[in-house]
Amino acid sequence: MSTENRKLINIATAGSVDDGKSTLIGRLLYDTKSLTTDKLEAIERNSKQKGFDYLDFSLATDGLVAEREQGITIDVAHIYFNTNKTNYIIADTPGHVEYTRNMVTGASTSQVAIILIDARKGVIEQTYRHFFINNLLRVEHVIVAINKMDLVDFDQQVFADIKSDFEALIAKSDYTDDQVTFIPVSALHGDNIASGSTKMDWYQGPSLLDYLEGLEIEELEDHSVARFPVQYVVRPKTDTHHDFRGFAGRLYGGNLSVGDDVTVLPSFTTTKVKSIEFFDQQYDEAVSGSSVTITLEDEVNVSRGDMLVRSGELPQSEKQLSATICQVNSKPLRLGAKYILQHGVNQVMAKVDSIEGLVHTDFSGEESTDQLRLNDIGKVKFRLSKPIHFDPYKVSKSNGSFILIDEGSFDTTSVGFIQ
Repeated sequence: MSTENRKLINIATAGSVDDGKSTLIGRLLYDTKSLTTDKLEAIERNSKQKGFDYLDFSLATDGLVAEREQGITIDVAHIYFNTNKTNYIIADTPGHVEYTRNMVTGASTSQVAIILIDARKGVIEQTYRHFFINNLLRVEHVIVAINKMDLVDFDQQVFADIKSDFEALIAKSDYTDDQVTFIPVSALHGDNIASGSTKMDWYQGPSLLDYLEGLEIEELEDHSVARFPVQYVVRPKTDTHHDFRGFAGRLYGGNLSVGDDVTVLPSFTTTKVKSIEFFDQQYDEAVSGSSVTITLEDEVNVSRGDMLVRSGELPQSEKQLSATICQVNSKPLRLGAKYILQHGVNQVMAKVDSIEGLVHTDFSGEESTDQLRLNDIGKVKFRLSKPIHFDPYKVSKSNGSFILIDEGSFDTTSVGFIQ
């Protein structure tokens, strides 16, 4: 099953208050002609009312009344735009420490992160947190946009100093230097946003949009192990498909082909892929990210919540697991507490066996704690009521993540990334 030649790039943005994140996104929308006429007229009108002699592009993204009044981003907004060859979805996330859970949500589905730094302030505490979260969620490509270069006279040394400071962070992370790109920009005036800048001829790299457009589809796809969680058992029971029994779901990680040896979990039954179907079409191969129906050579028992994997790529099957947790609920996670652990479409009971430590998001280590509060990130060990079939998050994002649900209220309390 082939993919379209057109790219889709999911981007998470992060920046501290007044770093110009909303302005940068608004400028991207403007320069790619993605703003509707009425939106552009509203920006022009509101900019004049505020006495600005320029267009305030932050008005394109700060949609809530409270955001417009305070000039800050509060909620996660998903913004869509496109160019001739690429579709973009931007998760515009707030930068405040009290919105860490929002930043995690925005980055969890992103292939690219844009971290903004105010050229006048350089690397600050919030920068550490933003980069730490991207490192935790293994966002593949990071763009460090050093913004407001116009306010430092487009000084090359300012850019070089901030880059040097940030490179010290890279050395503490799991990133390699070629995964992080530094671009000096002025979002307000459009320098190095959609096109190059004549005011920074010392910078020979791509503009922000040129970098994004230059990413190849292969660089954006998940190339981990193949995981096919079964969402639905297809039994049409019609005259033409009386004996048809297929398994519908979305394929994550690697590809699956007709004839592949697969193992069904949790039964560990082995069989082969007989066909791969999508509506009335059949394909020789299903690629990562495709939603298909798979039939098997043998009459094996497969139900919703089961998983098909290549027989040589089995996940771990354990009743205990260690994970990095981000607490997204005001009710603290405490030692001994019990939760419903949702892993894919499966649910098991989980007990907090130990809290290994509260993680410092400046890469300085951990400290002991007996609970995790809202927006805390910590390392936790769980004991489960029955085994789950998981991968470490670094091996498979889809099969290495979960959420915790409160038994009483059924509120989501935490998101977890298996170590």
